[in-house]
Amino acid sequence: MSIQFDPEIHMQRRNSEAGAMQSILQRLSDSMQRDQLVQKTTDTIRSSLQVDRVAIYYFYNQWEGQVTFESLSDNDFSIYGSTGPDQCFNDEYADLYLDGRIRAIEDVETASIEPCHRDFLRHLRVRANLVVPVLTDKGLWGLLVAHNCRSPKAWSEADIEQMRAGAVTLSSASSIRGD
Repeated sequence: MSIQFDPEIHMQRRNSEAGAMQSILQRLSDSMQRDQLVQKTTDTIRSSLQVDRVAIYYFYNQWEGQVTFESLSDNDFSIYGSTGPDQCFNDEYADLYLDGRIRAIEDVETASIEPCHRDFLRHLRVRANLVVPVLTDKGLWGLLVAHNCRSPKAWSEADIEQMRAGAVTLSSASSIRGD
């Protein structure tokens, strides 16, 4: 039995493979553009606010996430890959961030926060914390977080506005929106 070469089937297969390759290359390009945008945004904010760390806490599941990007004043402050305090971040907090909550804590040692939240922030060596949600049409994509690790920090309106603008920049990127 001989196998016959069918040029039409061969061409369809080649076109299908080319389409799959093009799709892979597009996803790779989108990921690289997203990564560059996120890193540039976190670097710019950290430098401008003069803080020790700016991080992205990305939600990969409903209210489960991890730090996927960070900009650091010193590598000793890295929390890359850190997951949040699951017992502290519940539906109530998620709803607040979904509604656009911005949380500025000048000093975690004197702030009125839950003990598990304070312990978690201490574990991350945080003294001052500013958190802004990154919201897309699909919901809460992540949190843009600024940490001052060495000392308390009084967050100004300009600091908050810069963080808000950074979150908007991220949420409007097609690679984050999922277009």
